[in-house]
Amino acid sequence: MDHGPAAKLGKDNASSIKSKLGVILFFVYLIIYAGFVAISIFSLNTMGKIIFAGVNLAVIYGFGLIFLAIIMGITYNSICTAYENKLNKKLTQNEGGVVK
Repeated sequence: MDHGPAAKLGKDNASSIKSKLGVILFFVYLIIYAGFVAISIFSLNTMGKIIFAGVNLAVIYGFGLIFLAIIMGITYNSICTAYENKLNKKLTQNEGGVVK
């Protein structure tokens, strides 16, 4: 029961931009996560300090990392979609308006 691909996939004209953005966002997240790990290793008492509404830094930082990942994912998707649309529109115009 091979149904084949759901859609015909063509060349990804924005792949270089998308990969560069992905690497940049990865390293931003990595640095922030490394800060979490460093505080956990070298200053455990700091992680136990109450920061807001009876919740300690470890919990706030952990949830912050989760929310940051979600925000970065949405941002990545938005930026990549905009680049894809821009490049596809430019290619369509260069081909004389003929969509393949």
